Amino acid sequence: MTHVRKQLQTIQTFFARHGLFPVIFSTALAIGLFAARVAYSRQWTFIFLVWNLFLAWIPYLAALWAAGIHQRYPRRWWATFAPGILWLAFFPNAPYIITDFLHLSARPPVPMWFDIGLLATFAWSGLFLAVFSLRAMQHVVRSFLGQPASWLFVLMTLGLSGLGVYMGRFLRWNSWDLLVQPKAVLADIVFRLAHPFSNPGTFGVSILFSAFLLMCYLTLTAIPPNSAQQR
Repeated sequence: MTHVRKQLQTIQTFFARHGLFPVIFSTALAIGLFAARVAYSRQWTFIFLVWNLFLAWIPYLAALWAAGIHQRYPRRWWATFAPGILWLAFFPNAPYIITDFLHLSARPPVPMWFDIGLLATFAWSGLFLAVFSLRAMQHVVRSFLGQPASWLFVLMTLGLSGLGVYMGRFLRWNSWDLLVQPKAVLADIVFRLAHPFSNPGTFGVSILFSAFLLMCYLTLTAIPPNSAQQR
């Protein structure tokens, strides 16, 4: 019985350290608001928010996968490659939800203030998922390569995420296109990077969202986990 209790406590500590409970509560609130809107308006107007939030959960779960492997086998750095690649490919989906404010407009009979709250809750949930998953992956990288390399990893990830948000919102590429059409995605990226003056939006949106995500990450991770969570 003591062994089972100890195992459960270890699992609870692991999930708490990686923010599982806040993201579950935030997601539940977002889905609850969406369900309330559907029940009131009899319309499925913002159903895409649910899909986008589902996609935002993929990198978070991949980060938990990598963190779990690292916790159990701390020296098997190669074992984190598969979840790490999955995490990186889908990571832009988490902050991407912020751009869904583009769809905000008056939609009677639902008041606009409700839709603002709805979109904000989904966007905040996506940011939660992004921050906690990035923090988990940074911890894995730091354990293998050290603190400076882990922050370089964070900056590179957020830079790629800013580019990913641009490609998703304005070029309509999806994460799975990296597997289905890798050459087309790469060609699109290379062309825009090679012609910066012809594609100012690429750099403007990428830099803007990268900087915004960095500020969010620094703010939400400023308070380190307590000693009980670190054990």
